[in-house]
Amino acid sequence: MGRVVIDVMPKPEILDPQGKAVVGALPRLGFTGFTGVRQGKRFELEVDGEVTDEVLEQARRAAETLLSNPVIEDVVSVRAAEGAATGAVGAGA
Repeated sequence: MGRVVIDVMPKPEILDPQGKAVVGALPRLGFTGFTGVRQGKRFELEVDGEVTDEVLEQARRAAETLLSNPVIEDVVSVRAAEGAATGAVGAGA
């Protein structure tokens, strides 16, 4: 059984209040040196069999259609999980 990992992030021009809250809390908790945080979403899709290029392309279409809001979010990566087969389909593919 394979697994596809999809990462979705807010578009750069969209405000990220959760990221802003996290970046403000980091120094209060002793984590210094971080100047920005953007919080996104990660999806893991299990598939029967091997993760092929066709499966990755189908997962990308699902991400762009259902898993993300294209007005405010970008699908930044669609890839086979470690230990699963083949490569990744990047944001430009």
